[in-house]
Amino acid sequence: MANASAKKTAAQNEVAIKNLQIGMLIANISYFLLRLILPYRTFPPTWRQLTLYIMTAIPEFVLFRHLISTGSPKREPNTGALIAPGEDLSQGGITEWCFDVIYITWLCQVGSALIGEFVWWLYLSIPLYAGFKAWSTFLSPLIASRSPPGSIVQSSNEGAVEGATNSADGLSKRQIKLQKRAEKHAQSQTKMKGRR
Repeated sequence: MANASAKKTAAQNEVAIKNLQIGMLIANISYFLLRLILPYRTFPPTWRQLTLYIMTAIPEFVLFRHLISTGSPKREPNTGALIAPGEDLSQGGITEWCFDVIYITWLCQVGSALIGEFVWWLYLSIPLYAGFKAWSTFLSPLIASRSPPGSIVQSSNEGAVEGATNSADGLSKRQIKLQKRAEKHAQSQTKMKGRR
């Protein structure tokens, strides 16, 4: 017996899968149909155009099959009762990136048939974004943690850690400065009393 949340996820997944199937069909048929209809496009596509199409259609199809297999709800054959809703296709992370790659592929396919072959350069945004995410998520923090003592990166990290601990106490920078000044004043007052 599935709960309301599982039923909602299954319904959303079924809609997303249906839209994905329709989009896949429209984008791939449009690539060839636009080349056939538009007078300034070549049909059949040249070897270079066909190679670009196939090279991008392979990852598109693999990601499409992955999303279909992980997001499809499992139902009981006789009654149609929901057994498992499948993975939530509206979640972020890898699932979202799979959709992004598919959408960029569709844009490149239809755009190259409509506008021209230069649209395929947009496909480079995928490895560029992957490189950016790898740098910002893994490499940059790794390099910052291994910086030599006294370096700018380490001192900025120490400042960030100190700021985090101070803000955890609930004090602003100004309050901390006033507190340190009051402590310094109190120490000087005790030294003055000790000298008398």
